[in-house]
Amino acid sequence: MVACVRWCAPPPPSLLLLSPSLYGFASPTPDHHHHPSSLPPSLSLPSKLILMKRFTVAVLRERPPNLVQYAAEYFNKLQNKTQDSPSLLTTQLKPNEWRTGLSKQSSAATEGSDEDDDLPPEEEVRKMSFLRRKSVCAESYDPEQDEGDDKKVVYPKSDDQRKRLHEATKNILLFRSLEPERLQNVVDAMFEKRVEQGEKVIIQGDDGDNFYVIDSGQYDVYVEVDGRHKKVGEYDGQGFFGELALMYNVPRAATVVCSSPGCVWALDRVTFRKIVLKDAFNRRKMYTDLIESVPLFSSLDNYEKMNVADALQSRTYADGEVVLNQGDDADCMYFVEEGEVSITIKKGDESVEVKRCTKGSYFGELALLTHKPRAATATAKGKSKFAVLEVGAFERLMGPSQKTGPGVKMTNTLEIKRERERETDRYTHTHSVFSFGSWRF
Repeated sequence: MVACVRWCAPPPPSLLLLSPSLYGFASPTPDHHHHPSSLPPSLSLPSKLILMKRFTVAVLRERPPNLVQYAAEYFNKLQNKTQDSPSLLTTQLKPNEWRTGLSKQSSAATEGSDEDDDLPPEEEVRKMSFLRRKSVCAESYDPEQDEGDDKKVVYPKSDDQRKRLHEATKNILLFRSLEPERLQNVVDAMFEKRVEQGEKVIIQGDDGDNFYVIDSGQYDVYVEVDGRHKKVGEYDGQGFFGELALMYNVPRAATVVCSSPGCVWALDRVTFRKIVLKDAFNRRKMYTDLIESVPLFSSLDNYEKMNVADALQSRTYADGEVVLNQGDDADCMYFVEEGEVSITIKKGDESVEVKRCTKGSYFGELALLTHKPRAATATAKGKSKFAVLEVGAFERLMGPSQKTGPGVKMTNTLEIKRERERETDRYTHTHSVFSFGSWRF
């Protein structure tokens, strides 16, 4: 299981059907010749493409755990329906159907809940703009090109509010890998929004504007199915939502309506991407540079090195704290990010220092080659920070350790891609049971 959600992980196959460009940070400029979602209204698609486009919309909306089984059921039901209405295969998709990821065909392919709850009447539901900006899906952000100093965004908060936000954000996978200073920037940049009963926080099909953390209140989640609004979940005073629309430039996949007065904290799109994506980019670059210094990884290509870099986790040790003990089971290797570490070996009753590792150095790499006990003890000298590569994570990405070694190709690239897709799918898979977590939209 990945320790954090990383920008560099490829999006799930269902999203690739819509936008192959999601592999990087920057979103391509809309291209009417290549991007299916940008097709001019006057352009007629061949019937086969229309059929696959409808299927893609259904997959994007439903996020089925078993794509093959879903496809079989979808096309079997479609075949039965087209016997009565052959025009279903050739009718052009309406613009709003493609944009919002909804179509009658997709709902026909999915078993729905027996309990359908309608949204409150429109006149009773006040739409909240929440500084909503329109037409932002073409907005791009490439952290590699962002060399300027970030202007710190700070909204006033009480000590109690800051404490609650820190507690909430530290449990969000998206922020777990952030340094304390960067996490503080996230908290600083969040602004408060009071929500009244019946107000829509986000609306299905809208462009993503903000990421939200719930402070108080109750919220219901609705998805439009076959023209009706079906309640699919709820939040009770805690949780978060809205991050995927900001990360992947896709429209909101559901509507969230406040069912009792409360408060949410919002992080705007630009700040969200600068903090989360730029931090991930900088970490990957730093970790890739560390990996470059290890002869063990010399046979890897750039793609494989980036995969290893993404598997690194940060750990901090206090002065005098033992990082690893001689004789312990070897389960990971370490890269020194900050501080230094003393490597000692026991000789009789004495410990003899044999090496000092400083910033940029590494130790414990034999854990990736053998499962023999540690041959030395490592102790932090001063507060020290390490990037840690666990054997389990390494072998999931790179193959069994017995395949490694200088001059030996350590992995099958295709298997790496498949494993990363499986990890990403596990993260983005929509859960029907709600707890302290997020409906992914």
